[in-house]
Parts: sequence; C-alpha cells; structure tokens
Amino acid sequence: MIFMDICVGSSCHLTGSHEIVELIQNEVTKNHLEDDVVMSGCFCLGKCNRAGVSVRIGEEIYTGITRDNFREFWDKTVMTAIKNSEM
Repeated sequence: MIFMDICVGSSCHLTGSHEIVELIQNEVTKNHLEDDVVMSGCFCLGKCNRAGVSVRIGEEIYTGITRDNFREFWDKTVMTAIKNSEM
C-alpha cells in the first residue's frame, strides 16, 4: 500500500491539482487499486514551482505533475511504488 498526498494549496490549485486528483482517481479505479493507494489532499509541500502539481509518495516529493506528463508519472513512479510496496 502506498500513501499519496496531493497538494491542493494555492499554487498547485492554480496549476491543476483538481485535474491531477481526478486523473489519479480514474487510474486507481480503472486498475482496481483501491486497496493499494491511499490518497489525501494536503496544503503546501514546500516545493512550489508553478509548473505543475506537487505529489508526495511516502517521503519522496515529486513536482511539476501536469496532465501532459501524468502518464509517465503514473507508470514510472506510482506503479513502481505500488509494486515495491507489495514486496
């Protein structure tokens, strides 16, 4: 199981955090990962870059997540974290 915090603070809100939350929810549902991913919203993760949304998985913070790079983030980062958590 992995724990994800999606920033919904001012900067991330303006760069599409609501859209990233929706994309994550869709992937979790589509891939039947409801028991593997715990999502929550949080305020500033301290990594604002105005080029996308910040997401924390465990202790690692990823920045600049957008609709355009979401697929790569999901496949390389989120799915890897889920697989590693199952070991």
